[in-house]
Amino acid sequence: MGSALQFLKEEIVKTKYLQYLTVLSTLALLFPLGALARNNAHSVQIFDVVQIGSTQLKPGNYKVEWQGTGPAVQVSFQQNGKTVVTVPATLKTNDDQVTQDSIMTEATSADTTELKEIDFGRQKEALVFDQNPDGR
Repeated sequence: MGSALQFLKEEIVKTKYLQYLTVLSTLALLFPLGALARNNAHSVQIFDVVQIGSTQLKPGNYKVEWQGTGPAVQVSFQQNGKTVVTVPATLKTNDDQVTQDSIMTEATSADTTELKEIDFGRQKEALVFDQNPDGR
């Protein structure tokens, strides 16, 4: 009976060892996938009214999220959980001189300022908005 009890203890230890090994292996496989996942959403503070497409964005905090891997992407601006506008943009890589988030605008008339570009300094990415893709 002593050897049967010893055998049972060894089997329990082996089973626990295999369970731990399975959990650790699963975590090791999942970790690189999470590290490779890109964050395609950022928070952006807009301080003045800007035109994007046919929509005017009022001052405030927006979640900017894009679909696609680039260079052509679809960008949605969300505020308070609601999508305000979705527009096409070009995703580009910033150079090392861009160290902080910034927004570039252009005054197109006395009362209209168009959003041209959003730079994300920490991710070295930028979204460029071409308001007149056909050159008009």
